[in-house]
Amino acid sequence: MGMATKQASVATIEELLALPEDRLRHELLDGEHVVTPAPVLLHQAILRELFDTVQRALRGHDELIVFWSPADIVLGPKTLVQPDLFVVRKKPGQRLRKWSEVGVPVLAVEILSPGTAARDRGTKRRIYQRAGVAEYWIVDLDARLVERWRPEDARPEVLDGALVWHPEGSRQPVMIDLPSLFHSVLGDP
Repeated sequence: MGMATKQASVATIEELLALPEDRLRHELLDGEHVVTPAPVLLHQAILRELFDTVQRALRGHDELIVFWSPADIVLGPKTLVQPDLFVVRKKPGQRLRKWSEVGVPVLAVEILSPGTAARDRGTKRRIYQRAGVAEYWIVDLDARLVERWRPEDARPEVLDGALVWHPEGSRQPVMIDLPSLFHSVLGDP
């Protein structure tokens, strides 16, 4: 993903949502308007692999739905985020029709790029923790690891082998072999 830029012209979620479509990712992070260009190919390749892996693992869990951005996830009066990948929980029989209906994700995933790393590890992490996102994964392609954060964490759990996620209420954990995941996209180290 290219360098993110800051825009001072937007101060509310309503103003953000009224912007014309420009194929960029617009977020409002605690009142700060941030614009990020389209992601690079490797970012999208790992996103596709993660989506496929999580989607397969959640088969049979009709209450959990996997999405990817662009998406407008509101986590506060001045906070609209677009996680690269996220999982939401819906009520039995509920049909989600608008982003405003998804609530707080149970999982949010951001894939690092040079232009977003500081924000993903700083501002966005604090936003996800404060909002009560049960799991926040920061995927570091260069280091071939995942930093896992939970709401109460002061430091991440750093994973480079198996990533095991137990979504609340699910019978089976989601298990991801990280070396295989990274190899499928990046090849040999």
